[in-house]
Parts: sequence; structure tokens; C-alpha cells
Amino acid sequence: MARQARELSDSGYMHVIVRGTDRQPLFATEEDYAFYLASLDRYSLVLRVTVCAWCLMENHAHLLLYDTGKQIPTLMKKLGVRYSRYFNQKYDRTGHLFQDRYRSEKVEDDAYLATVFRYILRNPEKAGICKASEYRWSSYALYGNRESLADTGALEKIIGDQGAYETWIAEENDDECLEYMPPKHDDDWALKVIHKQLGGISGAALRDMDREVRNGALRKLKKAGLSVRQIERLTGINRGTIQKA
Repeated sequence: MARQARELSDSGYMHVIVRGTDRQPLFATEEDYAFYLASLDRYSLVLRVTVCAWCLMENHAHLLLYDTGKQIPTLMKKLGVRYSRYFNQKYDRTGHLFQDRYRSEKVEDDAYLATVFRYILRNPEKAGICKASEYRWSSYALYGNRESLADTGALEKIIGDQGAYETWIAEENDDECLEYMPPKHDDDWALKVIHKQLGGISGAALRDMDREVRNGALRKLKKAGLSVRQIERLTGINRGTIQKA
């Protein structure tokens, strides 16, 4: 069955999210973040898609894009293919890197455009990492910079000057936008799943298993919903091994 065509907004603005499969990290080093942004820059220029904002988190990324030429699906496909090839080669892994197709929502008016813009830039605060102004891998610092990848011209007309922007982003709010909603499973839940999936064997025992048996067990845990970080923490197996399994 053919995939249903993407529904694009009348305004041209779209909020796009990509996420690592099974909640696995998309970015492990500074080089990874930089490569993704360089690829985004490359294809947005070629396809004439305007990038208004972004925030790259460890296992997902938010983009605010503007395009009247219906090129966003092509941009996301090219970006995903290039980055997946780079990541899989670098970390000697196979299989899908991204969770299904990217998710997107239409942004049809100025009020929601500003809401999505703030929501994206405040992602690090929402995750408890740091203030939006301190996060390196977002477009926060590029507001009003005409020489950067981020084109904030439309947002400047809505929000105002640099001072107004900083105040507005920093203020507490209850913005709600499109988001991947992974189940909130704590370590107690994860330990029960490990016990069930491994037939009573502890997670720590995986380290002494034959490689193929261990990797099969790791795949079962990821499929059951445990995050890579949880598996690493509860088994003592390093993240790279878990990702490759």
C-alpha cells in the first residue's frame, strides 16, 4: 500500500520532529550534531526551504521550517538518508536509525508560529538539562543573525527585538505542541521487564554471555521499551554495544 502524501500547511510553516528508533540516541558526539546541521544547511539551500529554528536533543530533533514549494518531504528524506549513512558507518551499526517517518504539524497563524518557536527552543529546559539560552545545539543564539542558517525574520516581526526575545523565551509558560510521547517507565519497571525478558537472569549477567546471545537479549530489551540509557545503567554494558545490538 502506498504511503499517504504529507499534508502541508497553507502558510508554508511546518513543525517537524525526528526521533531515534527505540528512543536510541541520534547524537553521541559534537561531530554528530555538527554533521546533522551541516546536512540541514546543505539541503535547505538546494531545495530552498527556510529553516526558522531547531533544537537537537540526544535522541530527537525539532525543526521549524518554511516552504511554499512542497519540498519539506524531500528535504527530510535526503537529510535522513545522509545522516543515517554517516551515523551507521561511524558507529558500525546497521538498520533503521530514525523512528518511522518524521512527524509534522501545520503552523497556520502567527500566534501558533510564535508558540512553536518558543516550544522548540525551550526543549532543553523541559528536559531539565539547562536554560534555553545555555543550550549549544539549538538556534537560540542566532535570533536576528542574517548570516546564519536560522532565518528568524518572520518571528522578529511578532516577538520584537533581542531584549523582548530573551524575556519572552525565558518566561514560564504552558505551551503545548506536537511531540513524541514515549511512555514514562522508571527503573523499577525496567528491572521487572529485564527479569521477565531474560527468564529471571539479572541484567548484570548479560556482560558474561556469549556475544550473539547477549546481543539477542539486548534487542529484546529495546523492543520491550527500555531506553538505551536504562539498559546501560542497569546492565553495565556500554552504550555503543547496546546501540549496535
